[in-house]
Amino acid sequence: MAKPHTTARRSDGKDCPVCKGTGEVSRTVHVGRKRRAVGEQAGLCLNCFGTGQTPD
Repeated sequence: MAKPHTTARRSDGKDCPVCKGTGEVSRTVHVGRKRRAVGEQAGLCLNCFGTGQTPD
């Protein structure tokens, strides 16, 4: 049985301060005229471009 491909992260302890090392950030989604919150949408962290590491 083949081993699933996993992405290894460097463990140098320098996580991105915006996404906390996950590479994703969440934004609240609002709908309707009164702009009520219905959930969150995940997206790529623009500070580290999804790597999770502190940009140099």
